Amino acid sequence: MPKYHYITVSEALNDLKSRGYAEDFNLRPYCLECPRLQLELGAGEFAVDEVYRFEGPSDPADNAVVYAVSSDKGVKGVLVDAYGTYADSVTPEMARKLKIDSQD
Repeated sequence: MPKYHYITVSEALNDLKSRGYAEDFNLRPYCLECPRLQLELGAGEFAVDEVYRFEGPSDPADNAVVYAVSSDKGVKGVLVDAYGTYADSVTPEMARKLKIDSQD
């Protein structure tokens, strides 16, 4: 898994998009959703290629994680989430796939 160093979330998103991670994913309890393509990917249908964590200097609400995701359908995109936001609202399979710590 290649690692890059980014200072900001927007820097990471811009670079990932330039490297082909063009779609935007939303996290749903049972899947990743790409509204533009009307596509839903279950835990077994995508891979997390890269993960970048960002911590706000003073406000925990500024903490975010950026996932670079590729699917078995040939779709590549990004998922942006706050640390642990969805830990209690996704299936165990999705939590394991995204390595969300459900013990928050």
